[in-house]
Amino acid sequence: MRHRFILAIPIAIVLTACGFVSRDEVARVGSPDGRLDAVLVETNGGATTSFGYEIHVVEKGKSYGEAVATLYGAFRNENAYGANLRWLTESDLLVEYQRASAQAIAKSDVRVAGRDIHILLRPGVSDLSAPAGGMLYNLGRGQRPSQ
Repeated sequence: MRHRFILAIPIAIVLTACGFVSRDEVARVGSPDGRLDAVLVETNGGATTSFGYEIHVVEKGKSYGEAVATLYGAFRNENAYGANLRWLTESDLLVEYQRASAQAIAKSDVRVAGRDIHILLRPGVSDLSAPAGGMLYNLGRGQRPSQ
């Protein structure tokens, strides 16, 4: 009976920790015409997980909703987590990152404010100016993520 109790404690801690995931906006980049924003949200499930990143496209100044793409364990360089958002044109959004454990495009084409937007993921891009650590952490230190 005692062994069951001892085993139950770490399981309870893990299950409790898995129930909390923070979601924080860490970058917002306006489209060339100023009508839309690309938004990067950093997710954090705690010490036993890596950072996750959600990419959203919204009308200028609006809050984010459904993600068009996600990255897990993404890095901008060897020490900096995250991704960079860059508009190639008014309708093409590029998400650049060095590497990620997982990446997925939920919607490669999305219609926002009457405009069709195409989402592109580009791994293999190293941003040497990105500071070490998570993107939210660096915003708290007064740093701005490189965009």
